[in-house]
Amino acid sequence: MGRRTYRVLLTKEPEGGFTVNVPALPGCVTYGDSIDQAMSLAQEAIELYVETLQAQGEHVPDDSGTLEYSLVVGQ
Repeated sequence: MGRRTYRVLLTKEPEGGFTVNVPALPGCVTYGDSIDQAMSLAQEAIELYVETLQAQGEHVPDDSGTLEYSLVVGQ
């Protein structure tokens, strides 16, 4: 697999741990008890997702052309 860039979003869960979503890969979601574990499992999930797309001859999206900003609004 060539080098690709993926944005991952971690959401802290009320019961503990983190859910990880990969927006460029619909349905690519995982969970880890810690940030380190969540990121490790996210990497594994991304690699498997990409391998599956490649095996099926489908386009493999990534976030290499995505710019991301955060804005805080309100008081």
